[in-house]
Amino acid sequence: MDGNGRWARQRGLPRIEGHRRGIEAAKAVVRAAGETELRYLTLFAFSVENWQRPADEVNALMDMLYHFLQEERRYLMENRIRLRCIGRINDLPDRVSSKINEIVEATAGFTERTLVIALNYGARTEVIDAVRSYCKAVVAGSENPETCTWEKFARHLYTGADIPDPDLIIRTSGESRLSNFLLLQSAYSEIYFSPVLWPEFSREEFLKAFETYRKRERRFGKTGDQVNATVPETANHL
Repeated sequence: MDGNGRWARQRGLPRIEGHRRGIEAAKAVVRAAGETELRYLTLFAFSVENWQRPADEVNALMDMLYHFLQEERRYLMENRIRLRCIGRINDLPDRVSSKINEIVEATAGFTERTLVIALNYGARTEVIDAVRSYCKAVVAGSENPETCTWEKFARHLYTGADIPDPDLIIRTSGESRLSNFLLLQSAYSEIYFSPVLWPEFSREEFLKAFETYRKRERRFGKTGDQVNATVPETANHL
């Protein structure tokens, strides 16, 4: 979800106003996802690199994140949407991590839809943490490196065994890079690059990206004839 700062600068507004508008865009996308068959939606909200920003901006982002979670709790409960957060959650401010844990616990029993928020997240950091987890499991005797497979190792990623790899990744603001987002999980993801700055990424823009995905043919190393009868038309995870 990129472009908040540029959106604000183009309008002579403080960066924090761009982030406020970005929060509203996130809410709109969560609701637009509810209009589709989509079962998993992941929002990349705060990266491990974002701590390098000015302290006042980081503090404001944490405040907005807390209020976003507080305000969305009711929507998630009423619509039976499970919340999952990936990243180094315990390094976030206490009130933010406590609010996350509260909502994650309250929505844990919902199975129809899942909202995943990547917070204090970075794909390289995720790999390091997964390797540490896997090595501990080897020492404990619950993993055998001689029989390691991708499926077994993937259980140690933040996404674990219950969040599928993304079918489609949407990158906003005209940038053409993944920026350390779900690098291992996105090995076979379709990618949609949008020129729209995130604060203006509306319901209509989201559904346009979703419809573009539906028209693509995903081969996974096979020929078109092999996959035509098996690849679903709709995405499961964005």
